Amino acid sequence: MPHPLDRAVWNALNGRLSHLTTADSTALARRIDPEVGVFLSAADGSDDSCAALDALALAHPGAGMVERSDGPMAGVLPRSVAVDRQVDLVQMTCTDLSPSRAPGGRELAYETLTEADGPAMLALATLTKPGPFRSRTGELGPFIGVRQDGELIAMAGRRLRVDGFTELSGLCTHPDHRGRGLAAALARVVVGEILATGEQAFLHAFADHHDSIAFYRRMGFEVRAPMTYTILAEKPEGRP
Repeated sequence: MPHPLDRAVWNALNGRLSHLTTADSTALARRIDPEVGVFLSAADGSDDSCAALDALALAHPGAGMVERSDGPMAGVLPRSVAVDRQVDLVQMTCTDLSPSRAPGGRELAYETLTEADGPAMLALATLTKPGPFRSRTGELGPFIGVRQDGELIAMAGRRLRVDGFTELSGLCTHPDHRGRGLAAALARVVVGEILATGEQAFLHAFADHHDSIAFYRRMGFEVRAPMTYTILAEKPEGRP
């Protein structure tokens, strides 16, 4: 049987996140609400699924697809929307947090972010670019964050969910406040909460961001599989 994380986007949109997909999503292809995220996925590589994928890509521009690079869905793409670019990722999983290397001190003061924090979350994500983030991405959470003088300066949350696994995502720190261990502390809170439910944590990192991969390894994550993030063009265009 295929591993559920081999097709994390499809399994999430067809399962625990199905309530956040567009009204025109079907059993053949699904698109997350564009205000929530960018994800688009097809059930398989059949002609019917590809046609449904095409229809959703045209109806909701700016989609992104994440599939295992060496898997059977790697080349399944919309025919009527051009590929803007493709990015190599690694998928990492964690079953047990490693001991923290942070020096002793006062406990991190963080808060659970709410719908009212949406604009601040979007602004921080737009500045730091941790990955696709939209006006309602916070609904995938919960997200937690740290403020200083009323300004959101760091956050972390959850994104994809499939049976037995929840994704750590949206981890970012304002450039003016890096080097204080905020990202590591917030990530440990989120991962710890995921593991406490009996699930494993997973994430996607850019394959050429070696420092980020090393950061997650120190936390207890290990690389599981190579993935490809395909970013589709905003405008319809024929593709051979």
